Amino acid sequence: MASARLEARAVEALLSLSGQVLPLLRQWVGDDPGCGVARALLALATSDRWDDAVLKQQLSIAHRDALAAGEREASLAYGVFLHTHRQYRLTADHLVEHFARWPADEQAGLMLGAFSSCGDAAYRAHGDALLEQQAAVAGPDSWPWQSWLASARAEQGRVREAHGLAHRALDLYPRSGVAAHALAHAEHELGAGRATADFLDQWLRADPRAVQSRHLNWHAALQSIACGDFPDARRRADTALASTDVGMRAATNWRLLLVGQSPAGRSDPDQVRELLAAPGGMAEIFHTFNLALALAVEAATDDLHVLARRAAADERPDFRDVLAPVVRALAEVTAGHPRAAAELLTDLGEQAERIGGVQVEREIIQDTLARALVDAGEPARAAGLLHHRVSTRRHHSYEDLLLLAGPGRAPRQAGAPGVWAGPHTGVSG
Repeated sequence: MASARLEARAVEALLSLSGQVLPLLRQWVGDDPGCGVARALLALATSDRWDDAVLKQQLSIAHRDALAAGEREASLAYGVFLHTHRQYRLTADHLVEHFARWPADEQAGLMLGAFSSCGDAAYRAHGDALLEQQAAVAGPDSWPWQSWLASARAEQGRVREAHGLAHRALDLYPRSGVAAHALAHAEHELGAGRATADFLDQWLRADPRAVQSRHLNWHAALQSIACGDFPDARRRADTALASTDVGMRAATNWRLLLVGQSPAGRSDPDQVRELLAAPGGMAEIFHTFNLALALAVEAATDDLHVLARRAAADERPDFRDVLAPVVRALAEVTAGHPRAAAELLTDLGEQAERIGGVQVEREIIQDTLARALVDAGEPARAAGLLHHRVSTRRHHSYEDLLLLAGPGRAPRQAGAPGVWAGPHTGVSG
């Protein structure tokens, strides 16, 4: 009975992204070392901290023990093996078969992100359809499935549905981290501003070590930017984000710079160069894009041109056809050539979605294009680009400032030029 209670607590913590998930999973494995599912779920939660040898050893043990427990357990462990080895297409294919036999399996639902991680629009659409089907099977009283469905709806742009689903999941289980995250995404599109930041602060106070604590603080910083509270955005970036959160820090700072604001604490350019040079530096397009943003914050024009040439020479179409022009545009921005940047990003069009990430993260490319258009003397085109945001978001101080022309677009420190002023001088803080 005690073991069953521990299992239930550990699984609940994993589904909700609780700060207690790792201690509970480790306790479960320690108390029941022959439980293959326990060991597999611990691997799923900690795979990024284990080297390949340890990961393979642990998952081999997990699969062996899961086989002895039953077919469903073995299937789950095999799915974890594929997912933790970033075999996302194989994971997605396996999940289709798994759910056909064990509908609405919550533990298998933890791996649904594999469909979007494939980088294939067809797989993403199939994953959305599968998620919707499984959520219907689970029913409206299943908070994990309502939470996952809210996340999918937010990314599909079905914001009102996402908002309602997230609230329903939180009513069912107030500590659902997935639902809190989905709500943050929906309220970004609605421009909820201070209300979102206050909700996230309150939610995090109950579990400061929640798995997504830094990411949710980043969402709060974006809402502070949306309603013009730039000091709060800088404070959150400096107090809540770690030095390793290069992408979130760069995304916050680039937004601040686009509207003439001083950035929060910046990343070390040498660290960014080391990350790019590391074996995984260009393994995934969105990760590489975030490193490019960090270089743009530093106005490292030469580094950006080097990275753009590397991307252009890459055999992968997304790197060659999407990342390369985006990075070139960032280089042109930092060199003070907004028209060239605007042309590159305009030509890219809807292909920018192939940069990866989710909508709130990709939106920064549109921000950059709007700012470039204004500085190139085409404010009407910029206004058209952002019309849907300004007309639907309750708070849109950020968008208003993006559309202001010239040095008066936002307050900044005396003597501090704007982001377009050339290498390094635009990032005084």
